[in-house]
Amino acid sequence: MDNILERAARAGNVSELYTLIERDGNVLKRSDEVEFVNTALHIAVDEGCIEFAMEIMSLKPSFARKLDHQGLSLIHLAVEKGNQEMALRLIETDNDLVRVRGKNGATPLHYICKVGNHDGQLDTFLKTCPNSIRDVTTANCTALHIATKSNRLDVLQVLTPTLGKKDCCWEVVNRKDKNVNTALHIAARNNQPETHPLL
Repeated sequence: MDNILERAARAGNVSELYTLIERDGNVLKRSDEVEFVNTALHIAVDEGCIEFAMEIMSLKPSFARKLDHQGLSLIHLAVEKGNQEMALRLIETDNDLVRVRGKNGATPLHYICKVGNHDGQLDTFLKTCPNSIRDVTTANCTALHIATKSNRLDVLQVLTPTLGKKDCCWEVVNRKDKNVNTALHIAARNNQPETHPLL
């Protein structure tokens, strides 16, 4: 990536972005041609530069689904950084970004189930893309598996009522991970009796 573009993304400098585009109309295209890349959009999300990120999203929507060298999408980064406003603005532009699979097949929903339901972000993700609750990782783990392994009661308190309203409840609750465990098996093995009524 061009060093000037990287500096503009880190600073959130939209006018510098357009100065670069005037000089070189393909400045963003080069990143688009690479499979796994830290785009200017990834950098802006990482730095919390919302205006710059939204500008890049409007210019290059394809960047939204790109994974960086760590196997993380924009939403993964926003969740990891705890930048709820950034995550919400990104999914406003494309609801299905909640389902982008990154490293180990984990979606941003899976990330939230691991780190917790900060400021009701899980509720928003499930409302925006309700079928994301069916997604599994490469280890065949559901959001329930991850929340249980991470002992996230705050997440389970949102997931279970949501599942009760879905036709996939039985499928998700009884899904076995690569070790042939359901979320209830994991809760029992980890001596988490407080999670049993939720599962």
